[in-house]
Amino acid sequence: MPKVIGGSLATHREQVRERVFHALREQLYRRGFDSVTLSGVAAAAGVGRSALYNHFPDRQALLVAFVEAEAARYVADLDTALDGARSPADRLAVFARMQLRRLAEFHLPPGQALAGALDPQAYRRIAAHADPIGDRLVAVLREGAAEGCMVDDDPRVLAAVVTGALSSRRIVDVDPAELDASIETAVAAVLRAVSTVARD
Repeated sequence: MPKVIGGSLATHREQVRERVFHALREQLYRRGFDSVTLSGVAAAAGVGRSALYNHFPDRQALLVAFVEAEAARYVADLDTALDGARSPADRLAVFARMQLRRLAEFHLPPGQALAGALDPQAYRRIAAHADPIGDRLVAVLREGAAEGCMVDDDPRVLAAVVTGALSSRRIVDVDPAELDASIETAVAAVLRAVSTVARD
């Protein structure tokens, strides 16, 4: 029987999940989802293949669980950052920077390619985690329109436009020394796109 890490079964399971997710995160960053295998993740995490299969029966289940955990953590971090911003424009800039940093850190396939790599149920579970993130963006755009500093167009359409702009890997697939400047250029462009000042 494998040694229980952390003194209890619940703690052991959580710590194994964290090690597995850390290994998966590293592999996604270095090689992308297409190259990920359960045996490779198990080896990198220092857990047996049978132990990994007890937690995640296949590669899709592992990816779904990973995205769910990352999304929950990201939304909590996003809420904290948005709460600390003083104005709708500041909140939109915070949102855009965080989205682009997240894009730079993870190498999941884009939506259409991911849909082809996963079965429909797994893809729907992953896609659902974009909803609360999009809701935060819609709220910022509505607030900006109410205060007169952002265009008063359908916020869900504007949110789709902003999200589309912030999903371009060309912004973040740059030399590391150029990443900050590239992100700030994109953030400024997003702010101009929805600002009422840009329409004067």
